[in-house]
Amino acid sequence: MKMTNTLATQRTQQGGLATYLTKAAVKQQINNIVGGNAQRFTSAIISAVTVNQELQRCSNQSILSGALLGESLKLSPSPQLGQYYLVPFNDKQRGKVAQFQLGYKGYIQLAVRSGYYRKLNVVAIKEGELIKFNPLTEEIDVRLIEDEDIRENTPTIGYYAMFEYTNGFRKAIYWSKARMENHAKKYSAGYSRDLQRGTQYTFWSKDFDAMAYKTMLRQLISKWGIMSIDMQNAVESDMAVINEDGSKDYVDNAENIIDEPSEYESTAEATEQPQDTIKDDSRTNTQQDVASALFSK
Repeated sequence: MKMTNTLATQRTQQGGLATYLTKAAVKQQINNIVGGNAQRFTSAIISAVTVNQELQRCSNQSILSGALLGESLKLSPSPQLGQYYLVPFNDKQRGKVAQFQLGYKGYIQLAVRSGYYRKLNVVAIKEGELIKFNPLTEEIDVRLIEDEDIRENTPTIGYYAMFEYTNGFRKAIYWSKARMENHAKKYSAGYSRDLQRGTQYTFWSKDFDAMAYKTMLRQLISKWGIMSIDMQNAVESDMAVINEDGSKDYVDNAENIIDEPSEYESTAEATEQPQDTIKDDSRTNTQQDVASALFSK
């Protein structure tokens, strides 16, 4: 009975989003931003909602606004690519909403696309690898573990990120694991709750390294890097709920979180495959048919 009710609820919610997307004003809004890619865009939204039960409970408007922002930045919502995510979030004022979260691969994509960067890298430093990091000269001396399997299973002690412009200017930073932990606790109320309750609801808990990479790139680029208009928009919108008028609300703080956090099922940080080896099976025939019907004449 419980499974039957769950399936019925999912169908209703998915149908609600599909109906929402057929509204004339909504279709016009999508067409204004997406243009000829409206069917592909709509299929991607339906796919994201279909595979995430908690996202199905979010407001249609917050899902659409977050997805339109990602599309305007020319980033993919595919969890396998890790460029940006729509994350279900409990908000005291509005209930469940979809929060726009930029992935660390989204930062890399936007930076590379700008044409300013010759080199850009972020890496976890494992126990026994760091010999010295000089914060004055920003030079690092490491002896990386050569065996990939051994390195993968060795505890992380810190994170290093660097960039070099096409004109030769270079900047690098190093954070210890302890510093990153303190940063996560300070800026993510959800992560602090995970630690207190022994749960794993947030991305920080599910894949700490991926969030640490993103933090390092954000710190590096936002403070010392050249930022394109798209990069500025992405940084300002990161971790926000995008409203219909384009304004942003930042919900990840203690005042806004409902007492019980949202248990969403996300594969956002699970895949580290190279982009050229990924097969995108997210667009099923049914989803393509729905998207086609929504935008057929």
